[in-house]
Amino acid sequence: MTRDELHEAEAGAPSGGGTGRLEGRVAIVTGAASARGQGAAHARLMVREGASVVLTDVTDEEGERTAALLGERTAYLNHDVTSEDGWAEVVAWTLERHGRIDVLVNNAGIWLARAIDETTLADYRRVVDVNQVGTFLGMRAVVPSMKAAGGGSIVNISSLAGLRGAQVSSAYAASKWAVRGMSRQAAAELAPFRIRVNAIFPGYVDTGMIDAGHEEIAARVPLGHRLASPEEVAEAVAFLASDAAGYITGAELVVDGAVTA
Repeated sequence: MTRDELHEAEAGAPSGGGTGRLEGRVAIVTGAASARGQGAAHARLMVREGASVVLTDVTDEEGERTAALLGERTAYLNHDVTSEDGWAEVVAWTLERHGRIDVLVNNAGIWLARAIDETTLADYRRVVDVNQVGTFLGMRAVVPSMKAAGGGSIVNISSLAGLRGAQVSSAYAASKWAVRGMSRQAAAELAPFRIRVNAIFPGYVDTGMIDAGHEEIAARVPLGHRLASPEEVAEAVAFLASDAAGYITGAELVVDGAVTA
C-alpha cells in the first residue's frame, strides 16, 4: 500500500464504537467524494453513530471508493447540486432504498480565489449556483418527505466568510452569507413541521487542500495555533443531527478555534 493509499484508508474507514445517537437515521451528505474531505468526515462519523448515509458528488471513481471504505451502510450517487432533476433523483433513490430521509447535510461547495474586479459574471454565477442555489434546492427537495415523517434535521455548511468581511473571493463570501440567511429563514418557516435547520461555520480545516502557507494560517488560530481536523467539524454536524439538539434550530455554530471571537 502506498503512502497516499494509507492516508486514504485512514481517512475513509470508520473507527471505534459510537454512542448510537443516530441509530436508524438516514442521511444525505453532498460533496462527500474525497476520503480526506469534510463531507466524508461527516458521513464517517454518522455511520459510526448508527446512520445509513448516501454520499453524493460529481467525482464518481473517488466517491465510490470512499463509500466502499465507509462500509455497507453507505452508498454513493453522482449528483450535481445545481440540478433540480439531480436532487429529485437523489431523494427518490434514497426513499426507495431506505424509506425515509432524516438528515440532510448541505456540504457541497466550491472556492474561487479572485478579486471582485477580476471576477467574471460567469465565475460569480458558478459559485453562487453551487454554494447557494445548491443549498436551496437541497432543502426544498427533502422538505416534503421530512414533513410527511414528522420532522428532520438540515445542516447547512457556511464559512467564516459568511460571518465577516475578509480578503476572500466576493463571490464565495456572497454565497456563504446567503447560506447563513437561508438557514435562519428556513428554520423559522419549517419549525412548525419539526424540521430543524442550522448552519455551521467552520474555520480553517485540514482537509489536505491547505498546503502552501499552512503554518502561517495555523498561526492565526488562537486555540492551539493549529487547523481544525475534519472530524472536529463533523462532531458539530452529528450533534445538530441528533436528538441532543432537538430544541436547537436557527442556530449558527462556529467551529473556528476563536478566530472570530
